[in-house]
Amino acid sequence: MQYAVIPVTPFQQNCTVLWQPQSLRGAIIDPGGDLPRIERFLSDKGIELEKILLTHGHLDHAGAAAELAERHGVPVEGPHVGDKFWLDMIPQQAQMFGFTGRAVLPDRWLAQGDEVTVGGETLEVRHCPGHTPGHVIFFHRADRIAQVGDVLFAGSIGRTDFPGGNHAQLLTSIREQLWPLGDEVTFIPGHGPRSTLGHERRHNPFVAANYR
Repeated sequence: MQYAVIPVTPFQQNCTVLWQPQSLRGAIIDPGGDLPRIERFLSDKGIELEKILLTHGHLDHAGAAAELAERHGVPVEGPHVGDKFWLDMIPQQAQMFGFTGRAVLPDRWLAQGDEVTVGGETLEVRHCPGHTPGHVIFFHRADRIAQVGDVLFAGSIGRTDFPGGNHAQLLTSIREQLWPLGDEVTFIPGHGPRSTLGHERRHNPFVAANYR
């Protein structure tokens, strides 16, 4: 699989375009906004959009999902149903921050152990609550790449002070759902640079004490 990260919205959220290079069929993960930039990339690469994947329901990750799905006639998959209240509240979130955004109802809610396909390739789904109740991550085992949203960052972890957040639950998600994927796995966080799980296990000050 190939991927490109397109930072969107004033929050510089890492929207990811993921595609299969032979078929040029792909998905957009977390289209928070700035649709012209996303559309231009799809057009320049000749990528046929198959679906939209959401890690969680915060505005900067999901604010443009409804419009993008409507434009392309594609389904939205994810997050876990625990984030329905966040997706329903996108218009209110947008108003608070001076953004535009529409509520979105996914065509498929995702749960621990589910799989999604992109260009014929399989992504594993893991439920990682803590930042939000319904947060999920996507893992492509063959290429050892994980899209982790706002669970884990290079040198930090997701905030837990929003409604539904839980710090202890977030640490459990990282320890039980991310670490077992393997130290060599590269992860794309919701904000900031990429890193590897092994590097964060050993050096991230928020989780290194939980290393095992």
